[in-house]
Amino acid sequence: MFRNQYDTDVTTWSPAGRLFQVEYAMEAVKQGSAAIGLRSKSHVVLACVNKASSELSSHQKKIFKADDHIGVAIAGLTADGRVLCRYMRNECINYSYTYESQLPVGRLVVQLADKAQVCTQRSWKRPYGVGLLVGGLDESGAHLYYNCPSGNYFEYQAFAIGSRSQAAKTYLERKFENFMESSRDDLVKDALFALRETLQGEKLTSSVCTISVLGVGEAFHILEQEIVQALINEFDIVGEEPPADETAAPDTSSGAGAGAGAGAGAGDQGNPAGRDVAPMDI
Repeated sequence: MFRNQYDTDVTTWSPAGRLFQVEYAMEAVKQGSAAIGLRSKSHVVLACVNKASSELSSHQKKIFKADDHIGVAIAGLTADGRVLCRYMRNECINYSYTYESQLPVGRLVVQLADKAQVCTQRSWKRPYGVGLLVGGLDESGAHLYYNCPSGNYFEYQAFAIGSRSQAAKTYLERKFENFMESSRDDLVKDALFALRETLQGEKLTSSVCTISVLGVGEAFHILEQEIVQALINEFDIVGEEPPADETAAPDTSSGAGAGAGAGAGAGDQGNPAGRDVAPMDI
């Protein structure tokens, strides 16, 4: 805490033009459990890793329903995430009561960003230490937004936040060109593969992940553990094929694919080992 004298409150600028309190909040997002979002023309899939602080405790909920057409996945301080999700839920209810229609996703995201930005310019407040992936469906189609603690927001085709999220981003960057035409099941499949990248060697099971889906004719809901486990069992068979090809090694194309996967894994080793789970991100 003695590194500088410019982080005692959020309204103090450093000589370099930085607000350290905002950067600390963004660091809390990086240390939270991974959350992933993908969208196609008609569907949005949100997925997250459930990390418990110990074997004796349960995990905290990371995916929330704001309305039938909007869902949220969070990374960072879970308590801050619950507060913001309750605010989003109230805004959806108020809009529906007033206008008898569903709140557009983009408008809700702007309101959420404005609420977060106010906390960066009041000395008696602190920034929300949580990042939100907001997925929704409205008249203009499916949308996926990322809301930052600084008050910035961005729309994405696919995105990942939280601990070891760079591994998932690498996978999504290889596949994102096909997402717009993907079916619901293909999006869920890609979400599970991206989640497996963030675990880095740990076994992916339904007990350590949560998957939610919303789309045309399908209200936002979280998939049951039995369904998720059945999908994981099906995809694990596919995941075991590359090592078999690598041992045989007669096919150069499969060897190239294995090399690309190894390269992506090697690049992910740069993540600090101590950032798996933040103490406050139970």
